[in-house]
Amino acid sequence: MHLSIIIPAFNEERLITQCLESVSESLLANQRPDFTHEVIVVDNNSTDKTGELAQLSGAQVVFEPINQISRARNAGAAVAKGDWFLFVDADSLLSPGMIADILALIDSKKYVGCGSLMTMPGSHWWGTAILKMWGAVSLTFRWASGALVVCRADAFREVGGFNQELYAADEIHLSDLLKKWGRKRGLKFTILKQHPLVTSSRKLELYSGWEMTKQFFKVMLSPFRSLKNKDKLPVWYDGRR
Repeated sequence: MHLSIIIPAFNEERLITQCLESVSESLLANQRPDFTHEVIVVDNNSTDKTGELAQLSGAQVVFEPINQISRARNAGAAVAKGDWFLFVDADSLLSPGMIADILALIDSKKYVGCGSLMTMPGSHWWGTAILKMWGAVSLTFRWASGALVVCRADAFREVGGFNQELYAADEIHLSDLLKKWGRKRGLKFTILKQHPLVTSSRKLELYSGWEMTKQFFKVMLSPFRSLKNKDKLPVWYDGRR
């Protein structure tokens, strides 16, 4: 089995090395004869040293000139050679336990893919509360968070990958497509719980509670208009780092 780990990254010079180190450590802890892998970083038009640092860490670097998370993820998938894809954000950290859980899921041959619960060390109390609420929604509807999506490569290609009409929530759209694809073949899509993905709380530091609340209600009140226009999604696209 060959696993492609795909990391979209825009101006992530502060965190990309740490992310890639977590990937290397997690893969090393799960070595076995029938398991190979590749690591692909998609430099999504960065103006810093993201691409250079990724290359120094040994990753294959792909350049995507249009700033859009779904395009970056698809650009990585387009060159990936794996039987399975693992998409993880550059501000997140994999763990040996999570990779072990993913390999067990793949070995079972019962799943088309999965997402994961998340944890944000050092976040504000209200950030922790938001994350717990999202976790409940994620488990209920089996929606992957954008920080981690794992799926069969053939399923990903057949459903068309991430929706490039969307500038956010493309992982939710993909989750639903994968569930539908899997149901026709007796396969499940699940959310991993045992080893939650560690992800950065920086957005909670960079944006005020009011800014986050305003973004939330803008998307909730007009989801289709907001999610298809990056100018209406500053928390994702205004470039704060």
